[in-house]
Amino acid sequence: MAHILLIDDDVELTELLTEVFTYENFTVSVAHDGEAGLAMLTPQIDLILLDVMMPKLNGIDTLRRLREHSDTPVLMLTAKGEEIDRVVGLELGADDYLAKPFSERELLARMRAILRRVQTRQHSPHADVIEYFDIKLYPGKIEAYCGDTLLELTSTEFALLHHFLLHPGQILTKESLSLDVLGKRLAPFDRAIDMHVSNLRKKLPDWDNGKPRIKTLRGRGYLLTEGDS
Repeated sequence: MAHILLIDDDVELTELLTEVFTYENFTVSVAHDGEAGLAMLTPQIDLILLDVMMPKLNGIDTLRRLREHSDTPVLMLTAKGEEIDRVVGLELGADDYLAKPFSERELLARMRAILRRVQTRQHSPHADVIEYFDIKLYPGKIEAYCGDTLLELTSTEFALLHHFLLHPGQILTKESLSLDVLGKRLAPFDRAIDMHVSNLRKKLPDWDNGKPRIKTLRGRGYLLTEGDS
């Protein structure tokens, strides 16, 4: 039973979603502003639903503070058409976003995709350690290293790196990454995968020859490179 922290100042919406989540066997905690939400965060929280427009501390600033000390998965709830909020949210480490108004079915599907990804990562059927040149990834411990340096990755970035390491030398399309890593079909103008790959690339040091670890192949997708490629 997953524990959801819902941070949104819309009281009517939070009451409705609490009923829906309880019916779906989730445990729910609710906060109506960012400061209260941060105060309620515990290691037992499995997923945070975070509204952007809130009093006291908006969703973007809440996420910024959150990512200073926590990698708990975050699903941003944004106003329809506010692309800048989605882009900034993804840059700061949100796992996904959903524009209001949304259907209960779509929200639950997005939530379950994120939770499924985290659970799969924690109970990986693959080796205890996955090695690729100087990168070591430990699915069970949820840790990744480049050399001796621990990589500070979000849940989605970890899942993305895991997927790349399982497919070295293969071109991975945005469509396949969205489906296999985010658990959703790639929609028109959806930049989530682009932003997650960009964030992951920034956290992976370049090879000694100055080339990036993840190469963009325009119109085709992404490729995990070798040191001398």
